[in-house]
Amino acid sequence: MSRKVTEAVEAIVEPILEEEGLELYETEFKKEGKNWYLRVYIDRPEGRVNLDDCSRISERLSKELDRVDPIPGAYFLEVSSPGAERPLKTEKHFRQAVGKHVYLTTYEPVDGSKTFEGKLAAYTPEKLTMDMDGETVEIPADKVAKARLAVVF
Repeated sequence: MSRKVTEAVEAIVEPILEEEGLELYETEFKKEGKNWYLRVYIDRPEGRVNLDDCSRISERLSKELDRVDPIPGAYFLEVSSPGAERPLKTEKHFRQAVGKHVYLTTYEPVDGSKTFEGKLAAYTPEKLTMDMDGETVEIPADKVAKARLAVVF
């Protein structure tokens, strides 16, 4: 059910975001405790998403969801930015992260480690190339368990 819901919501929200000069980063429909949450993460191709953007999109999306009613039952709608340490899940996310500092974990050791932090130097659907303080490490994409942007101070 959750896949059908996210696909329906994405079809509704993408034209709204396009009109606003924003883009969809990710959609989640999850049950937490006894409540369902529809989370829509939005991004701005150039620049940052602000609270006004989230509020405006939430209001427009809420009206459209009420009109179309693609989700049976009650749920909470949350619209936000994916954040500075945003998760990297899709090919598009990884491609946008090339040249940026990332943190990732693998399902099994690669070169003796399961955690990696450094600059994502290159990405293909088959492998990620990390620059970790001048040392290059190639990680098979199918071994990546989780990945996110990392804030460097």
